[in-house]
Amino acid sequence: MNSTLNDILERISQLEEELQTELKRRRDALQADFDNRRVHFEQAIVEQQRRFKTGLVQYITQADLRNAITAPFIYSLVVPMLALDVALTVYQWLCFPLYRIERVRRKDCWTFDRTHLAYLNVLEKFNCAYCSYGNGLAAYFTEIASRTEQYWCPIKHARRVRHAHSRYNHFVDYGDAEGFKAELQQLREQLQKLRE
Repeated sequence: MNSTLNDILERISQLEEELQTELKRRRDALQADFDNRRVHFEQAIVEQQRRFKTGLVQYITQADLRNAITAPFIYSLVVPMLALDVALTVYQWLCFPLYRIERVRRKDCWTFDRTHLAYLNVLEKFNCAYCSYGNGLAAYFTEIASRTEQYWCPIKHARRVRHAHSRYNHFVDYGDAEGFKAELQQLREQLQKLRE
């Protein structure tokens, strides 16, 4: 990879670190603290949050009709999501050891922390858990697919890829046959280093 691309990727990495620092500062301002992956708020913050809580009956009776109509379609996706989850897990447990690729840790993909928010009622918390599961599954899928792609075909596309995964920028340029042959083994070895 050329030095200009490396410089750009380094700047992006620095900006991501700055973003995380700012997000932590904002969490601190809300007095949210983490204790063994669990969020704790100061009591005054919890009391302030409860003032914004909508009761379950009021939430259901005042629901927008289009939201109520589409809810069964949204919840029905849990079946294919669970099937995908099982298929991905079996795939990586069978194939990744053969490729010497570190398996994706589930806990790195899913975050279920919205249940600690006092301003959400039980149905809102359930909906948040459902969305967290769906987005966590998307992250799990993306990480498994990106590791597979890096192992088998780490070549950039000719056209721009929207929402490319984190490994994509390190792939070999489209049309660079010499680079592909020279870098494939190195890219595979990077995956093996995840195990260390």
